[in-house]
Amino acid sequence: MSDYKASLQDMNFVLHEVFGVADDWAVMPELQEMMDADTATAILEEAAKVTEGLIAPNARNADEQGVSYRDATVTTPDGYKEAFRQLAEGGWVGVTANPELGGMGLPKVISAQYEEMMCAADISFSLYSGLTAGAIIALDSHASDEIKQTYIPRMAAGEWTGTMCLTEPHAGTDLGIIRTKAEPQADGSFALSGTKIFITGGEHDLTDNIIHLVLAKLPDALAGSKGISLFIVPKFLVNDDGSLGERNAVAAGSVEHKMGIHGSATCVMNFDGAKGWLVGEPNRGLAAMFTMMNYERLGVGIQGLGAAARSYGTALDYAKDRRQGRGAKATQDTSASADTLLVHGDIRRMLLTMKAFIEGGRAFSSYVGQQLDRAKYAPHVEEREAADKLVALLTPVAKAFMTDTGLEATIHGQQILGGHGYVREWGQEQWVRDCRIAQIYEGTNGIQALDLLGRKVAGSRGELLKPLLADIEKTLNEAGDNWSKEAAQLRAATEALVSVTEGILKQVPTDENIINSLAVEYLQLVGYVAYAYLWLRMALVAEASDSTDSFYSAKVKTARFYFAKLLPRIDGLVGALESGSESLYLHDEDDF
Repeated sequence: MSDYKASLQDMNFVLHEVFGVADDWAVMPELQEMMDADTATAILEEAAKVTEGLIAPNARNADEQGVSYRDATVTTPDGYKEAFRQLAEGGWVGVTANPELGGMGLPKVISAQYEEMMCAADISFSLYSGLTAGAIIALDSHASDEIKQTYIPRMAAGEWTGTMCLTEPHAGTDLGIIRTKAEPQADGSFALSGTKIFITGGEHDLTDNIIHLVLAKLPDALAGSKGISLFIVPKFLVNDDGSLGERNAVAAGSVEHKMGIHGSATCVMNFDGAKGWLVGEPNRGLAAMFTMMNYERLGVGIQGLGAAARSYGTALDYAKDRRQGRGAKATQDTSASADTLLVHGDIRRMLLTMKAFIEGGRAFSSYVGQQLDRAKYAPHVEEREAADKLVALLTPVAKAFMTDTGLEATIHGQQILGGHGYVREWGQEQWVRDCRIAQIYEGTNGIQALDLLGRKVAGSRGELLKPLLADIEKTLNEAGDNWSKEAAQLRAATEALVSVTEGILKQVPTDENIINSLAVEYLQLVGYVAYAYLWLRMALVAEASDSTDSFYSAKVKTARFYFAKLLPRIDGLVGALESGSESLYLHDEDDF
């Protein structure tokens, strides 16, 4: 496994040269005093030191060792506890948390880069702090002041961690049928009883307390998702002076034995009359949890990006070093008996596919992060509302497309090493295994596709698509003659997206299966078009640079590759989308 090196130059290029985030911060009252380009660069440099030096070197050992479970106690891999302590001491657990409650208050567009570094270093380790950050967001948005003051500062400091407890043995995506109950108590608290599964970080030895955010139903709850409430349930009760009191009636019943993310404790959690407190309004728990999940879904997309970036580093080093066979006469190295793998067209195809997806994904995660910041901090309500619409549209794409392309990239990285990619020594198979879960949790990618096409696009009659189309049109108008071919491709792709969308919307009233049948291909189409937009935007900036650094010429060349080799994949997607739903529903149950 090659040493991890964060892509700081590309991150700074995307942030400052492509998106001009410092200009945003300059007009945002909450950020203008604390953030500028130099500060952002310094933060990312420190983040790189932490992830490269502290976390990444232990990733393989942690994967080999995994977590252990005994008598309701979970022990994390060697090195995790000390690394988490150092991470917490550096303030990295609360990077996005409210500064008034002990956090750093960094904008999301910056934390997205840090999250990528964390995931590239070790996805398993990143989950403990990542879920804590999400729990903090939910509490800060919906909890009472008393709950905020009691829990958030300790969580932001990394003294306590957080979880989100949704899934039950019989209820995965369909949360409306959860059975966990919350009984009101005389002191204003609630007694929670039920079982939750697949709870990341549900039990561990990294911190003294674990704060569970739990979805449950009150005795008089409405049926379905409208009857779900959110509760905060600490592992140890907290005394009035902030010290830890008695153990609460919540415990891990077991840990899952998984394909990947072995260093992450995925627990079955049993609540046996555990004491908890309501967060937000009764029967509004799902909405409160989605405040957390919208940020988490971008974070899960970034897991795909991070795994791909780590895999690319190893694959590139190997391809430059490994000598195997001969290339064409013009590329042969006559000083050696064989050429490096880089002379072979298929190796280049895989490396450039990885590079295009990684750098396109980094731009996409930054684009979504910038919209999240604008939705929260922009000084004018119109700007906040416009950004919020883009976030609503792009969140499911970020989660699903970035993890789909992330898995493809890690598989390419494994393939480049051949047999050495399949054995454990080089680490490539770990990134395939670790990346795979990102397509499943936080709502499967099929669910994300239904959210995009059903709730966001069809639900708005196509209105939510318009802000993205406007941004694309702006970049198309900026493209000169040197990019006329690629601009024409992007315009045609955008027109195809609009045409397909209109066709689907026309069928919705008469075909009840149309959304369910076409959602995945539709999300993929949106993803490829969005990446094409960002690649053209990056290429125009890179080409205009007066720098002689090869970074800029490589950016231009990778953009050419994306348009030549990857964007044409949409032709098959458009064909599938235009075919409708009929072929999926020809089979009776016995025909399968």
